[in-house]
Amino acid sequence: MKNTIHCCIIFLLITTTLFSQDKFTLSGIITEKSSNETLIGVNILIPEINKGVVSNEYGFYSITLPEGTYKLQISYLGFNDIVREVVLKADTKINFELVEASETLDEVVITENVEKTDIRDPQMSVNRLTAGTIKQIPVVLGEADVIKSIILLPGVTNAGEGSSGFNVRGGAADQNLILLDEATIFNSSHLFGFFSVFNPDAIKDLKLYKGGIPARYGGRVSSVLDIYQREGNSKKIKANGGIGLVASRLLIEGPLVKDKGAFLVGGRGTYAHLFFPLFDLDNTAFFYDLNTKLNYRINEKNNIFISGYFGRDVLSFSEVFKNTYGNTVVNLRWNHLFSDQLFSNVSLIYSDYFYGLDLNFVGFEWNSGIRNFNFKYDFTHYLGDSFRLRYGINNIYYRFNPGEIEPNTETSGIVADKLIDKYANELGLYLDVEHDVSNRLKLQYGLRLSNFIRLGQDELNVYENDNPLLYDAQTQIYSGAEPIATESFSRSESIKTFTNLEPRFALSYLIGNSSSVKMSYNRMAQYLHLLSNTNSPTPLDVWTPSGKYVQPQLLNQYALGYFKDIKEGMYSFETEVFYKDIENRIDYINGADLIANDAIERVILSGEARAYGAEVLVRKNEGNFTGWLAYTLSRSEQRTPGRTPIETGINKGKWYNTPFDKTHDISFTGSYKFNDQLKINTNFVLQTGQPTNFPIGQYTYEGVVVPLYDGDTRNSERLPNYHRLDLSLTLTPKRNKTRKWNSEWVFSVYNIYNRKNAASFTFGQNTETRQNEAVRTAIFGIVPAVTYNFKF
Repeated sequence: MKNTIHCCIIFLLITTTLFSQDKFTLSGIITEKSSNETLIGVNILIPEINKGVVSNEYGFYSITLPEGTYKLQISYLGFNDIVREVVLKADTKINFELVEASETLDEVVITENVEKTDIRDPQMSVNRLTAGTIKQIPVVLGEADVIKSIILLPGVTNAGEGSSGFNVRGGAADQNLILLDEATIFNSSHLFGFFSVFNPDAIKDLKLYKGGIPARYGGRVSSVLDIYQREGNSKKIKANGGIGLVASRLLIEGPLVKDKGAFLVGGRGTYAHLFFPLFDLDNTAFFYDLNTKLNYRINEKNNIFISGYFGRDVLSFSEVFKNTYGNTVVNLRWNHLFSDQLFSNVSLIYSDYFYGLDLNFVGFEWNSGIRNFNFKYDFTHYLGDSFRLRYGINNIYYRFNPGEIEPNTETSGIVADKLIDKYANELGLYLDVEHDVSNRLKLQYGLRLSNFIRLGQDELNVYENDNPLLYDAQTQIYSGAEPIATESFSRSESIKTFTNLEPRFALSYLIGNSSSVKMSYNRMAQYLHLLSNTNSPTPLDVWTPSGKYVQPQLLNQYALGYFKDIKEGMYSFETEVFYKDIENRIDYINGADLIANDAIERVILSGEARAYGAEVLVRKNEGNFTGWLAYTLSRSEQRTPGRTPIETGINKGKWYNTPFDKTHDISFTGSYKFNDQLKINTNFVLQTGQPTNFPIGQYTYEGVVVPLYDGDTRNSERLPNYHRLDLSLTLTPKRNKTRKWNSEWVFSVYNIYNRKNAASFTFGQNTETRQNEAVRTAIFGIVPAVTYNFKF
């Protein structure tokens, strides 16, 4: 092992020397002048040699060039450009401070794929939003929402109003890796999907990777939503917040030590339940969350960060039912600069998702959850002006609590019981390479080695012939097999081990000076599975690891795209086609019971999934009017054939629509600024209806008419098409430059023409007319809202 490490160090030193001969390195940190906040994704360009670099997640940049005099252009939308002449005779460090171009309350919208360097970048299938973008988009109840904003992007949908999670390119919600300051978030929604867990005031940067995913990410097969929180203002104390009809928020930031350290604390909460007693409702429904961050610069080479998130949802009905759930994450990070070419970050991360249920009317409590401890060590290595490396290690230890039940009264008669805890360890080693072959051809390639160990647990069922699921050829019905024994393992033993190589590749080829063609391929493995037979995740759903009876999901995705800047970036056009296939996608037999199931292998089959389609995105990036028009044409299908020629599988072994297949998806988002005091925002959404099942007949049981469904056919029908129009108006009082208090009013109308979009249909017999009927359930009609935002 020591010899291997020594060889790697020698190799890197030799490589660095070769790339650095007769060249010098320019490096530094880029910050916002007013707050000292580091800036992600700032372009440092050298037009005369057509070279450039982008600041990383911590504002660091490095570029190695031959000796000479260069004119640098530092640009970041929403900030004034900096042009500076630099004489490079030796390794040089220059830090840049950017000044905001606007001092209004709204943060400036920063969008991806605007600058010419973006069309040159091999990275494709990526969208980026900031808090300012998110706050402009009208949403239900007037609360700015991250998840509701990203579903307006091409290739991104969800299961409808009041649903949690999101779906990317026909993938399931559990196939999205959601990161907040590098910590995994297992449930991204508050109040079953009405709000997201992300406070837009605390967000610094958001990227959604839909394809061409770099090797530094792993563990999910559909997408990566990577969110970084702001670091806080190290120059002076500032605050901002908002007061709405159902929720309010407040964020305070300021220096720990001026220009060296800062803190940020932000909180949100709802209070609509306080008005329930006025309507004689003895119910409760609210959430609260807290975002925190501390950072301190020890010296020019070392910085430490501590960030955290805590959120809880509470829903109760009278005294008989109470539901509590939420996420807790803590991250300790250390940035270290080994040299002007080698940047490193170490992270120690704790993440916990808890779900609790109190059923007082039957006298018991139910708790479940998932907890993990994560160690990450990442390096960014700048080996010249055309060659950059990112490499590192990531190890996650998991503890799964599928559920435990306890009596909450002495007279309930409930016997305490616990489903068997599961344990696992996931290791990832990765190497990402950014290689500028020429001024026109740029490559991004890498490899991830993932290893997953299902660790020992107290009991594991043993089945005859290792077959937990039986099939009756006469009735064509699957049923769970009875265990013939159980096995016990110590925590350090391995029940099952999986190892996968995950290659990644992307390229871009510049056509002229304003357009490019890009293509990408990525293979990814997912070792965790969300057990859910609903169209969108619920807090009651349970995560389970791969193991003896559950195989990891394996993805291959291919994408090809054309990108063009029009009128020097005022407009941009993007189009992509994609195809992806997934092995070992879990499917459920008819009548599968997933709740409190300690032998999930007895109700599942392993199948395959595929998705393919085309995406178009047209943006207007500059001027009084900005916005985008997105269109996606796609299919998302699943197939679960029988394990033998005798078995029928699911849906007779044929392809069928997944619950999140939406053939057509059109969205428009626009913002028009009349002047500094008045701005109007709007968005329109039109989607193909969600796949579902309708009854094929009926039968009568004890005088009650019961719908009859075809057990051999799945998702063959659809709900009606979904569409709505939203509108918001932002009024900003004329600013008094002598006052520190700034404010604005946001008036919004969600679903302005009161469309009753169907969330589901309930089939039955009308109790009065005795006629069969289908009753449409709609979550929202028209919803007006008003929010007062302030900043001081």
